[in-house]
Amino acid sequence: MNAYNDNDGIPAAVDRSLLTELLRETWGFEGTVVSDYWAIPFVNSMHRVAEDDLDAARQTLAAGIDVELPHTIGYAPALLEDPASLALIDASALRVLTQKAELGLLDADWAPPAPTAINLDSAGNRDLARRIAERSVVLLQNDRAALPLRAPESIAVIGPGADDAGCLFGCYSFVNHVVPNHPGIDIGVTAPTVLDAVRAEFPGATVRHALGVPVLGGDDDGLDRAVSLAAESEITVLVVGDRSGMFGHGTSGEGCDAEDLRLPGRQTELVERVLGTGTEVVLVALSGRPYEIGGAARASAAALQVFFPGEEGAGAVAGVLSGRVSPSGRLPVQIPGDGSNQPGTYLAVPLALRSDGVSNLDPTPAYPFGHGLSYTRFEVERFDAAARHIPVDGRTVLTARVRNAGGTTGRWVGQVYLSDPVASVARPVRQLIGFGAIELAAGETATVEFDFHADLAAFTGRDGTRRVEPGLIELRLAADAADEGRMVVIELTGDARRVNHSRELTMPVRPV
Repeated sequence: MNAYNDNDGIPAAVDRSLLTELLRETWGFEGTVVSDYWAIPFVNSMHRVAEDDLDAARQTLAAGIDVELPHTIGYAPALLEDPASLALIDASALRVLTQKAELGLLDADWAPPAPTAINLDSAGNRDLARRIAERSVVLLQNDRAALPLRAPESIAVIGPGADDAGCLFGCYSFVNHVVPNHPGIDIGVTAPTVLDAVRAEFPGATVRHALGVPVLGGDDDGLDRAVSLAAESEITVLVVGDRSGMFGHGTSGEGCDAEDLRLPGRQTELVERVLGTGTEVVLVALSGRPYEIGGAARASAAALQVFFPGEEGAGAVAGVLSGRVSPSGRLPVQIPGDGSNQPGTYLAVPLALRSDGVSNLDPTPAYPFGHGLSYTRFEVERFDAAARHIPVDGRTVLTARVRNAGGTTGRWVGQVYLSDPVASVARPVRQLIGFGAIELAAGETATVEFDFHADLAAFTGRDGTRRVEPGLIELRLAADAADEGRMVVIELTGDARRVNHSRELTMPVRPV
């Protein structure tokens, strides 16, 4: 599928150098290329490099787009009247028919399967959803050891995500993609809210609820009621973040952009006022993007980041609150310190990660990529490589010995980062190349091996091709992208080597 954007003024949809020369002739792609929705008429209406939709279709067909989606606005019968397009149409049709033949769809005895009922809420699906959700909850901060909660007598569950199951699901879920356009349709699965799950998890506590403010909007009365409830309670679980939707019908999702990285609506005001009550607050961010919540997280007794965890997500959150679940999630993005001055990715060069001598704004994130705490403590006792000198197409085995030095069972997540001190192009300070997880009982020790291939040191060179260069690289076993961890230095020997799409992309991990 093509992108909507242009490169140096050339829309991707009409760029033959991308869709044919690079994709097919260089990378060897043999399948079909489809347009993103309405990308072909956009060549005319949005990019203005075509006279009309038919002209746009001629250009996209010549560039290498085989199928128009979602309708045939440009790829219409009139295109058949263009002699220059006929050979291109034949080539595209051949690619589509070839794929159908490979799938057996053109066989004489093929028939579409009869419609059958599908159980979307089977026990197996629920179990998988539960395990995924439990492993995805990220414990950002627990400096006061407030979690797990110790049999509280009264809990206030406050915030826009507290009693709204829709806040557990992403944009392309059935809940937020289809149901809003078809009121009355059942979502097909049972999805308890965070409020429901907290009540079930803490049956001996009095659990009360106040909205405070919705994700967007809200009034002073709602704020006042929430603040009063928080002040009267022993513990407040404050659930803030997003409500997913499409094209403006939410705060996260397709077509829902953010002006800045502050919490949407009046949620920051809600957080500040609830924190001001002096009640112990556990902040829970249910969101689709990382918000500027570092200050609120540090001011809270504890804080969780939960990225749209699905139908079992509320139970996972409640399980972490009670200690039934030991948190092991890790951040796949940074939590910004200052939303106005954050690199778009942790894969940044030193210039983007240091403000000294460059800017008066500090780009340091509140919580780095890969961050996540546990209810126990792990110690890496050893990290080494079987070979410290390998050829640019070679491999070695990294071995780590880790011990659960805490008092409870937990899931250790070891992350291996690569640093390239000297390269022909500017390289990220740290790049995650692999990770492994293993559950350890209190006091238990385990040995874990990581298979490192030199292909994992590949990068895009000045000529636009992927390459592995000789020289020293640093491999760190760390807790996150900012952690120094344990380091081994590997020397890659030989001449620079070009690699392609068949290169090794993963780092197999195994306990031994």
